[in-house]
Amino acid sequence: MGNPGKSSISATVVIPCRDEAESLPALIRALPPDLHPLVVDNGSTDGTAEVATELGCTVVHQPIPGYGSAVNSGVEACDTEIVCTIDGDGSMDPDDLTRLVAAVAAGADLAVGRRRPVNHQAWPLHSRLGTQWIARRLRRRHRVPIHDIGPMRAARRNRLLALGITDQRFGYPVELLVRAGDAGWQITELDITYRPRSGGRSKVSGSLKGTLLATRDFLSVLREMEERCTSTRPRQS
Repeated sequence: MGNPGKSSISATVVIPCRDEAESLPALIRALPPDLHPLVVDNGSTDGTAEVATELGCTVVHQPIPGYGSAVNSGVEACDTEIVCTIDGDGSMDPDDLTRLVAAVAAGADLAVGRRRPVNHQAWPLHSRLGTQWIARRLRRRHRVPIHDIGPMRAARRNRLLALGITDQRFGYPVELLVRAGDAGWQITELDITYRPRSGGRSKVSGSLKGTLLATRDFLSVLREMEERCTSTRPRQS
């Protein structure tokens, strides 16, 4: 009898990268065989694209900087029905992707990973608190049933592109969740392992400045979308 947590459906995993040559090999080798890696090189200077090519990945070059810019270009380049995402820093277990893909194959519109850190070094307090604050606001104001806005997720490619996400920076996952919630998507959240990155320093959680910049982008997207909803709401006579 098969493992219900595994998926036999083929999917593409988009891996946005900027200077992840050190951690990428272990990540790619640990990917489940039914997931094809597509690496989006977002301006790397350490040979990330060359390493990805040697590992057999599809490589897309996106010179416009930004997490959202990289992820969206990767999703557009995919040719599988289901697409998932994971960071290239080795902080997440790629085997967890199979459960997210399986959830989408079983009927969920969006499956997102809720990070469970293996130790306090994996997820610095300043980053965790900022994420929890934004997630609480998403639950209360937008009724999106999530507790994390991490980078591991899975969805059907065509439906994801149809949401019309425009943010090119760190605000991409927040805009995705708000738009998915507004569209009435069935969103499933699953626990995933979160560990210290295997190489370099995180662009977001690795410093207080990075966390503040990401939180700024999150809030900017939320405010813009909330203002849009308010302006389009019918006025009562």
